[in-house]
Amino acid sequence: MVSAGASASDPVAGPVVGIVGAGAMGQGIAQVAAQGGLRVLLQDARAGAAAAGREAVAARLARLVEKGRINAAAESAALARIEAVAGIAELAPAGLVIEAVVEDLEVKRAVFREIEAAVAPDCLIASNTSSIPVRSIARDCAHRGRVAGMHFFNPVPLMRLVELVRTVWTSEETLARLAALGRRMGRTPVVVQDSPGFLVNLGGRAFTTEALRIAQERVATPAEIDAIMRDCWGFRMGPFELLDLTGMDVNYPVTRIVWEGFGHDPRLATTPAHRAMAEAGLLGRKTGEGWYSYAGGRAADPPSPDWQGEAAPARRAALAGEAPALAALCRAAGLAVGADDGACPILAAPFGADATAVAVESGADHRRLVCLDLAGPNAGAPAARITLMTAPGADPAIRGAVAAALVAAGRKVTAITDSPGFVGQRICAMVANLGCAMAETGIATPEDIDTAMTLGLNYPQGPLALAETMGRERCLEVLDRLQAVTGEDRYRASPWLRRRAALGLPVQTPA
Repeated sequence: MVSAGASASDPVAGPVVGIVGAGAMGQGIAQVAAQGGLRVLLQDARAGAAAAGREAVAARLARLVEKGRINAAAESAALARIEAVAGIAELAPAGLVIEAVVEDLEVKRAVFREIEAAVAPDCLIASNTSSIPVRSIARDCAHRGRVAGMHFFNPVPLMRLVELVRTVWTSEETLARLAALGRRMGRTPVVVQDSPGFLVNLGGRAFTTEALRIAQERVATPAEIDAIMRDCWGFRMGPFELLDLTGMDVNYPVTRIVWEGFGHDPRLATTPAHRAMAEAGLLGRKTGEGWYSYAGGRAADPPSPDWQGEAAPARRAALAGEAPALAALCRAAGLAVGADDGACPILAAPFGADATAVAVESGADHRRLVCLDLAGPNAGAPAARITLMTAPGADPAIRGAVAAALVAAGRKVTAITDSPGFVGQRICAMVANLGCAMAETGIATPEDIDTAMTLGLNYPQGPLALAETMGRERCLEVLDRLQAVTGEDRYRASPWLRRRAALGLPVQTPA
């Protein structure tokens, strides 16, 4: 795997990686491979595309020098390792060839046939596909044990994850060699079974599709949902911001592929609005219109997620049940807590239940009941956002008085309609449940699931770690309440989660 005639001091010395496809993904893979000390042969069927791809990498390396990320010597050495070649036959010296062409099965099969004819029998062959089963691509290969998926994430230089997709034929030696080469490229490899969406594109469905369902039910607006997930639960972006960033032309088809690939599992289903946005060309940032409007790449005059009103702050409240954290919040907001006088707000801080259930189970007057979500990891911060939820028929003046008291105490407030698990509990329970389902079906190990979701999607925690943070029993309570209220199989809890909650075991406990 070392180029002939290269010496130990030669900047192009090192294992040889061939890349077929010089588009955005191929360029990114070439860059991280070259920066990792690997010699790169970059090929594309389009005349001049490989050379143009090399120049694009050169421009990005130059910008890294300008920003002080690398020095000029590292820039020159990395660029010297990349060579544009005309045909696949010129990839013969490679010890690994990565295919990064269009997402078309027949095109990929044709490319793989050409690669196999050009390289040595021990050369690894990998596809960067994000949606096509790798076993379908490898079906006609003569040496299928050396074939796997090597799924990088865009933009490759910034995303530190690579999914190594194991087919029914992939050998352990192949996975070990790919993992070593992935680490040379500065990526963290995780081994994933060959299934629709692999790991990240499957696991990422819950965050966005549940947000879409919440908006469809008019529980909260996209801006409110995004603010809750950022401010209360620590996500870098809200689900609608993420949808606009990736684009409906990307995330809607991927969601559909994954949903269909898993037999129309309702846990993976999206909403009619998602499809409508894609078909209307409201794709997000790339078109200037999506869930938000954009100008110059930034959201233009986005709607406020904050409660706004003229109500006088409440001065006293009663509590529905024992709630030390809620009592402490009341003291901080200047709300005196006492017995229900028949006119004051009644406050509760449920986990899993909606306001209707709290009113029925506690006997509280639903017209004066205001539920507060104190479950998020940021909920205890002095300036954190608080989500308020009320039942149908609630007195808006009571809700306004409670909101005004919290705002006066320095809190941001978002007011939503009735929903089991508010917004944040509900989305996080679905994320955690899908992670447990992936562990149950052996798509990856619990550790790799959490690693992939944090590196691949920038989640504050992986889904199994999130289940532990929420509390596995509480996570289960949210799902069971949602299923009971909606009657939908969408909210069925994974047996993996249910069994570990019943036994008091961490959800990372292996089968």
